[in-house]
Amino acid sequence: MTENKSLKAKLEIQDLSHFFNRYKVLHGLNFYVNDGEFLSILGPSGCGKTTILRILIGLLFPASGKIIKDGVDITAFPASKRNMGIVFQNYALFQNMNVLGNVEYALRFNKEMKSRSRSIAQDIIEQVGLTEHINKKPYKLSGGQQQRVAIARTLALNPEIILFDEPMSALDAAMRLSLRDELKRLQKKFRTTMIYITHDQEEAFSLSDRIMVMDNGRIQQIDTPQEIAEKPANNYVKEFVLDNLRLKINSLVKYVKPDISPNLKTADSQES
Repeated sequence: MTENKSLKAKLEIQDLSHFFNRYKVLHGLNFYVNDGEFLSILGPSGCGKTTILRILIGLLFPASGKIIKDGVDITAFPASKRNMGIVFQNYALFQNMNVLGNVEYALRFNKEMKSRSRSIAQDIIEQVGLTEHINKKPYKLSGGQQQRVAIARTLALNPEIILFDEPMSALDAAMRLSLRDELKRLQKKFRTTMIYITHDQEEAFSLSDRIMVMDNGRIQQIDTPQEIAEKPANNYVKEFVLDNLRLKINSLVKYVKPDISPNLKTADSQES
């Protein structure tokens, strides 16, 4: 396992545990997230991914353990004091408001941003490519566009960390691919630390700087995609991550011809 803290740790999780009805769902988790990093938490349903996210944002309090942000213990802080944002799977947009109203809404309750709420919202909407839809209600937008509104609403508050709860699971394949590119572009532009919950191996590998593989409330491996591919920590990681990823690739590759540039010659053609 590669643990490289040469970058500044934005978030450190120390010995985090949690119970539901006396059933232990998180078992003493220890991990960190670097400043500006994209960390995916990958695992099947029921493995504890969403519980971690809810504890980090402040919607749940852990049974034990600490959450350290920028060197400060925020374990007991309310959600409003953590400077984190969250993007939900179901968008959670106000259906009676247009795009501008949805993005501007939370800004109007922020003392520092209230006077500039309209200009901030308009700027963020432009940056996520939704200016032409600014006056539309959510039901007039595609799923991908609605998710962009949800992301814009979160970005508008300028959080230091953004948490994503399987935000693409309801989108079709084309929209998922488009939104992946958009997320990486926005991360680079805003230099925001992102923690992304997913059960999709392909999604985790395509987006992440590092991946935390979960099973039954325990971390099985946390590493770069490259290291996980080359050195899976155990059979679970190999089977759940690599074998499933390989199955997806093999199921499609027979239908897709290699994209060989006409300017490149194969070894056979060079020999002839």
